[in-house]
Amino acid sequence: MSKGALLIAIKAARAGGQILLRNLNRLESIPVVEKERNDFASEVDRNAEKEIVREIKRAFPKHAFLAEESGAAGQGRHVWVVDPLDGTSNYLHGVPHFSVSIALVDAGEVVVGVVFDPLRSELFTAIKGGGAFLNDKRMRVSQRKSLEGSLVATGFPFRQHQHLDAHWAMTRSVLLAAHDVRRSGSAALDLAYVACGRFDAYFEAGVKPWDVAAGSLLLREAGGRCTDFSGGEKFITTGNIVAANIKVGDALLTAIAPHRGEALLA
Repeated sequence: MSKGALLIAIKAARAGGQILLRNLNRLESIPVVEKERNDFASEVDRNAEKEIVREIKRAFPKHAFLAEESGAAGQGRHVWVVDPLDGTSNYLHGVPHFSVSIALVDAGEVVVGVVFDPLRSELFTAIKGGGAFLNDKRMRVSQRKSLEGSLVATGFPFRQHQHLDAHWAMTRSVLLAAHDVRRSGSAALDLAYVACGRFDAYFEAGVKPWDVAAGSLLLREAGGRCTDFSGGEKFITTGNIVAANIKVGDALLTAIAPHRGEALLA
C-alpha cells in the first residue's frame, strides 16, 4: 500500500500547494485567526487542508486524520498527519519559505512522508525502507563528523515563552561550537534540508506531530536520526527534536544537555 499511498500524498500535497500559491497575491485581505498567543491560522490554511483531506479520502475513505487545523478525525491503524501550511507566519508576511507536510502513520509508525515546497517546486518524499528523494533524486544526510563547521537550523519556542531562556542558552552553546545557526520558520523544510544535506542538523522545542512526522521519515531514510533532547525516541510526544547524522547528533545533544532543563523534557 505504501507506494500507492505515496502517490496519493504527492497528489494531495500538490493540490494544497496550488491553493497556497493562488492566494499569494492577496495576503493583505486574507482573514486570519489567532488560535492562541502567537499561533495564527488563515483561511488559506483551512482551504488547503480541506483540499488535501479530500484528495486522500477519495483513495482511503476509512483512514483517520490528525490535521493541524481540524484536529483528529476517525480511528484506526492508518492515520494521515497533515500540516497544510508549515510556515504560516512566513506566508502571511510574504516571506518565500513555507511548505506542505503530509505523513501516513501505520500502527504508530510513519511509513510515508511528503514535504512539498510549492514556490521552488521541490518535492521531498520517502517510504519506509525505500529511501528518501528530492524530485526523484536520492537524498543523503551530510557526512560531517562534528559540530565544527556545521550549519545548524533551529526554531524558537515562540508560543512557550517559559522555555526561552533555556533555548537561548542551548542556541548559544551550539553557535559557539558550530559554523552558524539558521532560523527558517518551517520545521518540515528544516528536516527536509537536513535530509538532503543543506543543513547538518536541526533542533527545536515545542514542535507538534504535524510539524515533524513527514520530515522525520525523510531524515531516517536519508541516513539520519531523530531523537528527543535526552537522546531517546519520544520526540513526537515531547515535542523536542534533534535531527542529524549520528555523529553530529551526538555532538549536538552534548552541547545542549547542560541547558535543556526538566521543563523541556516534559
